[in-house]
Amino acid sequence: METVLQVTGLSGGYSPRKPVLHNVTFEVKAGEMIGLIGLNGAGKSTTIKHILGLMKPQEGQVKVMGAELEENAERYRSAFVYVPETPILFDELTVEEHLRLTGIAYDVKREDFEARKERLLEQFQMKPKLKAFASHLSKGMKQKVMIMNALLAEPPLYIIDEPFLGLDPLGIKSLLERLVEVKRRGSAILMSSHILATVEAYCDRYIVLHQGRIVAQGTLEEIRQAAGLDKGAGSLEESFYKLVSEEPQ
Repeated sequence: METVLQVTGLSGGYSPRKPVLHNVTFEVKAGEMIGLIGLNGAGKSTTIKHILGLMKPQEGQVKVMGAELEENAERYRSAFVYVPETPILFDELTVEEHLRLTGIAYDVKREDFEARKERLLEQFQMKPKLKAFASHLSKGMKQKVMIMNALLAEPPLYIIDEPFLGLDPLGIKSLLERLVEVKRRGSAILMSSHILATVEAYCDRYIVLHQGRIVAQGTLEEIRQAAGLDKGAGSLEESFYKLVSEEPQ
């Protein structure tokens, strides 16, 4: 499988004197969903900011589709979409205008745009809100618009940060179903979430980040092994608690 996202020896943070991340290395391949998990302050958001290009690595590198941001910014940025924890929309644009803006930004063909738009509106129960301004939407509806924009673009890489906050049960179900489709289509997904049962059920591999370091990564069985649990025994949640209750080596 092709490597879509490659993070190698990444160290960085807000101050060179006190890095948040320490030698973080992982990859996300086409057609797989990776769960990025950790306690608050573990470095998940800092890792994502480095991938987005909002922070510059102090050491190491980040590549998307084989390119670093400084090498080819257009290729790098057009290869992913990002769904943040808190939805960010333009108050004076309607739901439809947000979707059209995304279609233009990601060069989605008109016929593809119309088909994707209709399907997403149906799946996320947002047809009645098509002409509504973002300022008139609830937080959950704003989150749905962010997610619909991401799914409309169909890029090689999805970066999703706590996507379930504010969503109703039908919205969560629709998102998970679409992520399965996205993965089957060959896109890569990096998803950060505190809902470990859902991460375990839908992700192929997991990255456990603790105090800015990766303390375990791999399949559920590999995470269990790193946590010192017996083969086949214990959930992701049980393994996670064991891993983060100890100081990283």
